[in-house]
Amino acid sequence: MSQPDTQTPKSAEPKSKTPAEAEDTLYAVRQKVYPRAVTGLFATWRWILVWATQLIFYGLCWLPWGDRQAVLLDVVERKFYIFGWVFWPQDVFFLAILLIISAYSLFFFTAVAGRLWCGYACPQTVYTEIFMWVEEKIEGNRSQRMKLDAAPMSGRKLGIKAAKFGAWGAISLWTGFTLVGYFTPIRELVSEALTFSFGPWELFWIFFYGGFTYLFAGVMREQVCKYMCPYARFQGVMFDPDTLVITYDPERGEPRGPRKKGLDPKTISKGDCVDCGICVQVCPTGIDIRNGMQYECIGCAACIDACDQVMEKMNYPKGLIRYTTENAMKRHWGMKEIIGHVMRPRIMIYAAVLVAICSAFVWGLATRSNLRVDVIKDRSTLSREVEGGLIANVYNLQVMNMTEKPRRFALSASGLDGVKITPAEPFEVDAAGLKAVTVEVAVPPESGKPGSNTVYIEVKALDDETVSVREKTAFLIPR
Repeated sequence: MSQPDTQTPKSAEPKSKTPAEAEDTLYAVRQKVYPRAVTGLFATWRWILVWATQLIFYGLCWLPWGDRQAVLLDVVERKFYIFGWVFWPQDVFFLAILLIISAYSLFFFTAVAGRLWCGYACPQTVYTEIFMWVEEKIEGNRSQRMKLDAAPMSGRKLGIKAAKFGAWGAISLWTGFTLVGYFTPIRELVSEALTFSFGPWELFWIFFYGGFTYLFAGVMREQVCKYMCPYARFQGVMFDPDTLVITYDPERGEPRGPRKKGLDPKTISKGDCVDCGICVQVCPTGIDIRNGMQYECIGCAACIDACDQVMEKMNYPKGLIRYTTENAMKRHWGMKEIIGHVMRPRIMIYAAVLVAICSAFVWGLATRSNLRVDVIKDRSTLSREVEGGLIANVYNLQVMNMTEKPRRFALSASGLDGVKITPAEPFEVDAAGLKAVTVEVAVPPESGKPGSNTVYIEVKALDDETVSVREKTAFLIPR
């Protein structure tokens, strides 16, 4: 029996794809976004947050505090100086609490009003705002930037682009320099910059952080929010029908279409949306909010400002695009009902937990001792008999002076009758210093039972009796 002819006719053979077509099947090819400048209430708040966050970031490392800068994270010495506090590795508990507070704050604000962090305070948003402002000042408005990019290369275009990239580079390098200034004293770093005598790690981090600032805020922009940031993916888990989100009102806006200024849309059977597209032009991620809620929306509310301006020009009520909730849209709630449902049990629980954790954090800082003592029993000799028939145990003390002035401390022991500690004379610990002290604690053999007994070693500051630490430890008496 002959085999069936399985050869595919040439006309039916699949055509080989071009590299561009193959790339398009793997992921969406980027269409460059040219955001249009916008003014308004939410744009003002964005710039307030830009100024606030950057004044703190760029300025805090220059703030003096005594003979040092106010905030210095000295990794080499393993000490973090934050204003009048000195934090040691043993204080990692406070860092853990701070991270928990940040997480709960994120949950709380997202459940209330969506991606407030992304839209107003995220470093990606903040630096993109700064870079776009520089771009607009150098290259012009949206249409001018689009024409410039479409134009062939010329001396004028090269000069404009070089000025923009140079300004971006300067901002990025200064950002990286400032970051390193929190780990190396900023004034020392300036001296090193004048002679270009940076250490290898300092130079690495300046260019590393500065380079990624340039890449993310200047080049990738919305790609970071759309494809790299995990928050865009799990934000939906924290939303519910009573979360305030930026929403287009289709009942009021549809059917959309152009018309003359001041014309009542009902007379032409249209909604309030004039289909101007400005809400799309101002969006930093290039989405159309009229298509509904999308994960690319970072909640910056630029579309609200833009639409309100158009509505004002058309003599229509503002709020075609606004902050509202899913339930409010369905049930046509007013502001009173919206606020009543925003303050729901879930939000109350988040708020209560957040207040409790913040209160505990503040209380912990306020009652934090300026002295820390670690008592480590010497394992080389568990116990021994010394002069006078006493039984002695040896301990190694790590005494941390957590203030920024030198202090003298005295030692004492208690817990068993006749207990003595040597050396008994006071000792000094440098400002924000650590001192290792080896002590011998001795007791009469009859003062305790054979085996393990409890003794207390107390370290007390001579200049302030309230600064003292009493540590419990084991004392061994041989059987």
